[in-house]
Amino acid sequence: MPDLMRIGELAAAAGVSNRTVDFYTNLGLIHPAGRTSGGFRLYDPATVELIGTIRQLEASGLGLEDVARQFAGASATDLSDIIARLGHDVEALRALAETAGSAANGVAATLAIRAHHLITLASELLTVMPHG
Repeated sequence: MPDLMRIGELAAAAGVSNRTVDFYTNLGLIHPAGRTSGGFRLYDPATVELIGTIRQLEASGLGLEDVARQFAGASATDLSDIIARLGHDVEALRALAETAGSAANGVAATLAIRAHHLITLASELLTVMPHG
């Protein structure tokens, strides 16, 4: 297991404290990949990227407990249905934008930028989360 990282190495690489790594582990957001012979947790280096994504989710207003529940599969949300609804909503927004005034378009653009950020974050999450 030479490529696995101890908690301090993971924390330093992810730019967080050891305490944050412990907190995320206890919430079930991240999982050790193994342990040393002395019982110390070891993490896969890909966990660095996952911690960055978790921090972005939190900064986007999602509660860590909610994120942990979703990571644990506590929701039966069908992503393909949500994506289809988003497509319809984007088309409706496009049609409304053609007739709305500039002030409304400005506010709508600000909200659309926020939505775009969240969709980008969802895409990143799908690439860094373990598959299976």
